[in-house]
Amino acid sequence: MKEVWKDVIGFEGIYQVSNLGNVKSISRKIFVNGGSYVRKGKILNQFLDRGYPKVHLYKNGKGKVWKVHQLVAMSFLNHKPNGMSLVVDHKNNIKNDNRLENLQIITQRENISKDQKNKSSKYTGVCWVKQQNKWLSQIRTNGKDKHLGYFTDEYEAHLAYQTELKNLRK
Repeated sequence: MKEVWKDVIGFEGIYQVSNLGNVKSISRKIFVNGGSYVRKGKILNQFLDRGYPKVHLYKNGKGKVWKVHQLVAMSFLNHKPNGMSLVVDHKNNIKNDNRLENLQIITQRENISKDQKNKSSKYTGVCWVKQQNKWLSQIRTNGKDKHLGYFTDEYEAHLAYQTELKNLRK
């Protein structure tokens, strides 16, 4: 795959990020105390924090630490960080695989439920209850579970969850 570079949003002309998850500074003229010099561009060193590669970016003398997958998503997927409603997900669940093809924007709810092990249902919010011999549909909001009902059909339980989810978004 060919490496493609784009400006880091908010750091145009200073830093670029690639579709392979690399981050670099751009060669540019720096003015200091009435003089100037050329700062040569280079690939930035990444460091791990809880398994996520991060970099330090500086602008106007102030620095900030950024997760590399967020920079890739901002520049290539037009992602706008907005707290926790929409998040950048690693499709293969490997935190340091920041290739564009491995990233997607999904809801926080989808991200939490997408990789659960030992699920009895293929649908979020649905599980098999052996004692009832039925599918249970429930949704968690504000730290509380809301019971949506028992269903003989797994897909019907899924529809109940989806209906409630749409009601929550209103």
